[in-house]
Amino acid sequence: MCLCIPGRILDRGEAPLCLGRVAFGAVVKLVSLALVPEAAVGGYVLVHAGTAIQVLDEALAREALELQAEMAADLEREP
Repeated sequence: MCLCIPGRILDRGEAPLCLGRVAFGAVVKLVSLALVPEAAVGGYVLVHAGTAIQVLDEALAREALELQAEMAADLEREP
């Protein structure tokens, strides 16, 4: 099983590395954007193991982020 996390692209570098800063809430990580050349600054991507693997539209990204927040709140309520 793998886990992908949605994040918002803050900036992106040029080829050959195609690295960009992606925000996951308050956390910002350097992510490879090589597999999603169409991804734009301000847009959302799914990230797995430090690599963006899919571009998300904003509505789907927000839905995924809301579900993650609900799961985190559920875990905090568990003893």
